[in-house]
Amino acid sequence: MRDDQFGENQIERKRSAFRVKSITGKVSRVLALFMFVSILVPVIAYGATLGIKSYTYDKTTGSVTATVYSDVYDNVSGAVYLNMYAPNSSLLKKTYMSDYTNTTTVNGVTYYNFTFNTGITANVYDAVYLEGEYNSTVSSRVYATDANPDVPGCVINCGGGYGGGGGWIPPVTGTSISVPSNGEVNEDSLKNALASSANVELKLFGDIALIPAAALVDSISKSGSMITVISDNGTYMLPLSILDLNALAKSLGIAMKDLKIKVGITKLIGDSATAVSTAAKAIGGKTITDAVDFNVIAVGPDGKTTSIDFGKTYVSRSLNISNAVDSKMVTGVLYNETTKKLSFVPAIFEVKDGKTVATLKRNDNSIYTVVEMNKNFTDIESHWSKNDVSLLTNKLVIDGMTDTTFAPDLNITRAEFAALAVRSLGLNLETTTSTFSDVQASDWYATTVATAAKAGIIDGYEDGFFKPNAQITREELTAMIVRTMNYAGLKSTISESQQLALLNNFSDSDQIIWAQKEMATAIDAGIINGLTETTIVPSNQATRAEAAAMLKRFLSKAGFIN
Repeated sequence: MRDDQFGENQIERKRSAFRVKSITGKVSRVLALFMFVSILVPVIAYGATLGIKSYTYDKTTGSVTATVYSDVYDNVSGAVYLNMYAPNSSLLKKTYMSDYTNTTTVNGVTYYNFTFNTGITANVYDAVYLEGEYNSTVSSRVYATDANPDVPGCVINCGGGYGGGGGWIPPVTGTSISVPSNGEVNEDSLKNALASSANVELKLFGDIALIPAAALVDSISKSGSMITVISDNGTYMLPLSILDLNALAKSLGIAMKDLKIKVGITKLIGDSATAVSTAAKAIGGKTITDAVDFNVIAVGPDGKTTSIDFGKTYVSRSLNISNAVDSKMVTGVLYNETTKKLSFVPAIFEVKDGKTVATLKRNDNSIYTVVEMNKNFTDIESHWSKNDVSLLTNKLVIDGMTDTTFAPDLNITRAEFAALAVRSLGLNLETTTSTFSDVQASDWYATTVATAAKAGIIDGYEDGFFKPNAQITREELTAMIVRTMNYAGLKSTISESQQLALLNNFSDSDQIIWAQKEMATAIDAGIINGLTETTIVPSNQATRAEAAAMLKRFLSKAGFIN
């Protein structure tokens, strides 16, 4: 530690220090300010406790707060200070934070709260870094990215505990961990954070987080355990329950200790971004957020990767929208790089902290964005289904018969509704199409029928036929909707007595052939209504308007649209 850098005398050179740094970000390197909070105390014996419990910087007010602790001092006034440096390491300002509150002493360790206003409200990263220097012979240089000494960010020689040692350890501020641009997440920091909280935030400086599987082992089985990965491009809420760490390590042929979960949140640029915008224009819409590739895979030390099966778990990811939107006119979409087309993704839109946030839900990786639409059909203007049809059209869930007509009263076939159910869940289409003997690979509905069958949404007949072109009855339609609900995690809890009571409200419920439970479940969930107050008419052929209305009710109940 140099005297000319910190302005300390010969005695102070022998002190050990913990320093927290809130690093100016995303501004010119020439103009960047680096802020360092240091706790200076005399050298203490190995094993003594000294450190920083938490640190925050408010970019709006310029206020710094910190909680420090020690088991060797009962007064740390004048030991905590704030340094502000220019990129050339010249000291611009040094101010001691002398006001503190002696909070409490636990097992001999005393905690102190500090608050100080820097007077600076520059654009500063939320990240907090913890670095320890333990004697005058340990010298730590701080860098940001690409080993550039002008901008701090990673530590070359930094102690990971008393006695020094190599490697940078991101600190835990409450349940938030800062992740450097190389994506490496410290195992101990994450494990400790997960031990104290079911939801830990990883705040990225770059586009990726490399999460050590060993840090997750103890938390995988805990209900609700989640890692929220936050970047400037978007946010990924990753439930740990989807991770079968043993199977992933086995698939890569590696030990668990060598396995990492790689989370990527990467904004598309150049031709890739243009392709997404072009796809939106092709359907009469426009993108209102960046297109972002959300990706979660398992990776080994040799760079070999394997995919992660999400199963039926819908994982949330969010994108910020700069302007206020009408949720009825916008939709979350997936961009298919092979077909160059967009498709519906379950998404809700909310205003949080003055910003519009789109939360997209899906059980797979892909490229996502938000599209604004404004499409209507001329033949639904005075129809009872107008609002439902218009909503689902702009959500890209349903299509018209032509560009201008929907044909709401036309009957719908079994294959057509299977396609709508698959689309409403945002499922990837199956490539195998040999599920039913009367469905050929060349049929337009072949992949959607195969996908619906695999998801448990449809069944065939005893003869192995599906009868894709047969018009669907209200009973069949209701059964498909309930199975779609089940896939989305909406399970029925009604008892047999409740089921009987619900069906007895309709005089023709005895005409239900086989789907009594499904019809009662749909009635209870508000998915289906009677055609009159006393009749439900299960054998009637369902119309396109009825299918749209039931799908809209399901999507709303599942939290897939708003």
